[in-house]
Order: sequence, then structure tokens, then C-alpha cells
Amino acid sequence: MSGEPNEEELDELRQKKMEQLREQQEGGGQDAEAQQAAQDRAEAQKKAVLRQHLTDDARQRLNTLKMSKPQVGEQVEQQMVALAQSGRVQGKIDDEKMKQLLEEMTPDSKSFDIRRR
Repeated sequence: MSGEPNEEELDELRQKKMEQLREQQEGGGQDAEAQQAAQDRAEAQKKAVLRQHLTDDARQRLNTLKMSKPQVGEQVEQQMVALAQSGRVQGKIDDEKMKQLLEEMTPDSKSFDIRRR
């Protein structure tokens, strides 16, 4: 015997390796499904909180912001949910209150003074 595996041993090793790979993929799929389900639940909970504490006009303004600036919109949503869950929101937030909150939450945009000589 020269120490090298024969064809049958190679086939067995390949089969074992394939089974291990399949198990890893299936196990990983379950983790991904669980993670996706958790994200879906969190998203549904966030929408329910926003629906409960925002008027239709305020929600529409937030959706418009999310369309134009998705990252800023997500940050504002997260802060709105945090405010609502901490009990700092009394009643519903209307469009005017939403404008004020957006001005407070978003950084000041730089203004330029252009002077003609």
C-alpha cells in the first residue's frame, strides 16, 4: 500500500464532504429565515407605532422624506418610534408638529450668501 487513498475511499470522502456542505446550507437557511422573520416583525411593529401616533398628513410627509432621502427618513422613523415608546408623544403628531420635529432632527442645511460686486 502506497499511502494514497483508492477510488472508493475518495468517493466516500467526497460524499461526506457533500453532506456536510448540504447541512451547512440548510442550517444557514434556517438562520436567514429566522432573521428575516424578525426583521419583518420589527418593521410591522414600527409601522403600527407610526400609524398610531401620526396623522395621515404627517405620515405622508414622512413617506415623502423617505423617498427623497431614504437614510434620513429611516433615522427620523427610528427616532419617532423611540419617542413614542418612551411615552414622550402625547396624542397624535400632525403635519405642523412633524415639520417642527423634522427641523429639529435634521441637521441645518448650509446656506450661501451670494453678493454681487
